[in-house]
Amino acid sequence: MTSDHFRPFETALDRNRALSLLREAVAGADDGELFLERRRSEVLVYDDGRVKTASYDASEGFGLRAVCGETAGYAHSTEISESSLKRAVQTARLAVGDGGGALADAPAATNQRLYSDADPMADATFPVKIDTLRQIDDFARALDSRVVQVSATIAASLQEVEILRPEDTLVRDVRPMTRVNVSVIVQENGRRESGGHGAGGRYALSGLIDPAHWQTATREALRIALVNLQAVPAPAGMMDVALGPGWPGILLHEAIGHGLEGDANRKKTSVFAGMMGQQIAAKGVTVLDDGTIPDRRGSLSVDDEGTASGKNVLIEDGVLVKYMQDRQNARLMGVAPTGNGRRESYAHAPMPRMTNTYMLGGDSDPGDIVADMKNGIYAVGFGGGQVDTTSGKFVFSCTEAYLVENGKIGAPVKGATLIGDGATALRQIRGIGNDMALDPGIGNCGKAGQWVPVGVGQPTVLIGGLTIGGSAT
Repeated sequence: MTSDHFRPFETALDRNRALSLLREAVAGADDGELFLERRRSEVLVYDDGRVKTASYDASEGFGLRAVCGETAGYAHSTEISESSLKRAVQTARLAVGDGGGALADAPAATNQRLYSDADPMADATFPVKIDTLRQIDDFARALDSRVVQVSATIAASLQEVEILRPEDTLVRDVRPMTRVNVSVIVQENGRRESGGHGAGGRYALSGLIDPAHWQTATREALRIALVNLQAVPAPAGMMDVALGPGWPGILLHEAIGHGLEGDANRKKTSVFAGMMGQQIAAKGVTVLDDGTIPDRRGSLSVDDEGTASGKNVLIEDGVLVKYMQDRQNARLMGVAPTGNGRRESYAHAPMPRMTNTYMLGGDSDPGDIVADMKNGIYAVGFGGGQVDTTSGKFVFSCTEAYLVENGKIGAPVKGATLIGDGATALRQIRGIGNDMALDPGIGNCGKAGQWVPVGVGQPTVLIGGLTIGGSAT
């Protein structure tokens, strides 16, 4: 850990004065906090044989929130000072009005520590990072003469937060993040295709820039590119779909996870609103959101309101048993917060967000699941997608997928998109493999203009009847 700690109440603010101003802001309110943050990040991109990007960014600031009923007043500033805080109080008070609220109980204290507080950017020198990127480029090109372009990225960041609450509790969290990505383009007979692979989490950079790791990642990126080089146009129509383990859980995250967040259900804008205790998925389907997995990309020792993150079962054996909650929505719905209050930065108010969302494994052998398919698609990699969280309808593009004919995995397909809706897909799950896996640590989630890191996971899953968009004639 570096000696340059973020200690705003030692360097910029008097804690007693800040507490007094916070209490002024939330007088008559139901909840509120002062969120202070410093973030430092570094991104290095080596593209097509040269350094394309070498950036370093540092920011800090605070956000002040006062919550009264369904309304929240929020003000933020890049300047951490008493004068800025005084101005923020005036803005936050606008939401409180005449008040009449009673402050909610503070989050329970926790000693939960899920990751190191060491600075991952200091884990290797700048020359070592650049040399690693060059080695990745050289290694990829040496693997196969068809490689025509390589792009590699090393990214690391450190987020330090302090959360002061009106009852004078102070919660601190130091959150590292690292990631290494490799993308490869291959060409043969005038046809070009790409493949990519990445990994990351809340841990030191040293493991990711070790040759044993990046060589494996590079081989995987090349493998996907070469598979796509042989791909045939995807068929179109309604057919069974088997999803591979790990990263394909992004479909679960988008098409189902957002619909299980507390705000959407309180406002009744989710397809799952009012369905607590009902069977919403096939028997055997159990889905969790778990922010307590050590070192994972979506994990948090505490959320951005100071609540300890939790291991929350959302769907149990097909039955809806819990929504993900921040403090405001939990209070309005008469339930306990679940540790899912998240924000992109000090400039954003918290809201219910996912952490690591995954489906538990079942009893089936993955090979048997595919063997039971007559005709369909086996999808193991996904790219971009679009989801309507109100209806749960989704469209996802596959980056690696294969035809299945009479239980046999056949040719890879190109241009396949999966079309459906989350509620229907949950009920049409016909097979759950015993190979549950988490993604390698590459997920980001967008909601209401805010982006946060997340994790996903699932076993091999067979869904009976999704619409496949393809170009085969």
